[in-house]
Amino acid sequence: MALDDAATNNPLYADPNDPVLPATGFTLDRGKAALVVVDPQIDFLSPEGVSWPYFGESITENGTVDHLQQLFDAAKAAGITVAISPHYYYPTDHAWTFGGPLEKVMHGIGMFGRKGPLSLDGFENSGADFLPAFKDHILDGETIIASPHKVYGPESNDLALQLRKRGVSQIILAGMAANLCVESHLRELVEQGFEVVVVRDATAGPRLPEGDGYLAALINFRFLAHAIWTTAETVTQLEHTHLAA
Repeated sequence: MALDDAATNNPLYADPNDPVLPATGFTLDRGKAALVVVDPQIDFLSPEGVSWPYFGESITENGTVDHLQQLFDAAKAAGITVAISPHYYYPTDHAWTFGGPLEKVMHGIGMFGRKGPLSLDGFENSGADFLPAFKDHILDGETIIASPHKVYGPESNDLALQLRKRGVSQIILAGMAANLCVESHLRELVEQGFEVVVVRDATAGPRLPEGDGYLAALINFRFLAHAIWTTAETVTQLEHTHLAA
């Protein structure tokens, strides 16, 4: 597969020349497919977001925002289901008595904070809100906005139910963050019996002294996903793949 972006051309992220793991033979069926975008929110994807110091370098190198926009455009043009799995924290969530390292960071910096589950007070243009560039597609009355996931994976929200109710069995997965919520969604959705393609340049990961989260995710994507595509490959598939009879 031709890799066409800065991050995918970075030797650190290059796929092996002699892979041992076999191709799965995945074939896209637009009649059964959905684009699932995880956490397309200001706190992740904007320089104004509270997590930008951790994720901004990877987002910029991957062209994540532009690639997500291309995926939204292509999915809507192809007429496939589009679903958002958002991340929100309400005041009661801050009463949790324990959490992992990244959970503690997210709570500490007020990431994805909302006033309450039944209130939109102060929501618009806050860090928990969707990136403005995506709103036309997300708020079009057709896109599924699942209930919020609370840690990393979709086990605590209704994403799988919403997809099943639409007859979806194949997922094109993108969004944030690669080694956290995206990888957790990949693992759970595979366990739930979905075929999952990860769009490698429509995500990004943290770069910290503890390690490169994007590199960690790519390694696991190779082991777990039914396919790994670039945005350009995904758009081509959506444009030229016919509906199955």
